Amino acid sequence: MKRVLIVDDSKFARIILRKMLEESGFEVVAEAETDVEAVEKYKQFRPDLVTMDIILPIENGLKAVKEIMAFDSQAKIIMVSAMGQEKIVEEALQLGAKGFVVKPISKEKLINEVNKVINS
Repeated sequence: MKRVLIVDDSKFARIILRKMLEESGFEVVAEAETDVEAVEKYKQFRPDLVTMDIILPIENGLKAVKEIMAFDSQAKIIMVSAMGQEKIVEEALQLGAKGFVVKPISKEKLINEVNKVINS
């Protein structure tokens, strides 16, 4: 079973993502609300995949992606955000994110992207 870390400042979004992932056979090993917490939990749990919101308290998801990739260049991160702006998508991908899903999230799109990234 593939292990996932969910990073989102919205508790509601984390609940929805957890439900979609667990119903599809993934194990959610941890959740984080901030970029700092995301990096700490990544180091602690070493998940197979991270779903990362862009807008987070303290800094942002892009900073967390950069720090996680510096720690583990093989990390698999999917950006999940309502901000579907091209510039932010490009920056996230340049920093090492492997995919991007725009909110509101459909279960089908999320799971397709998760499977694509995990199997790459």
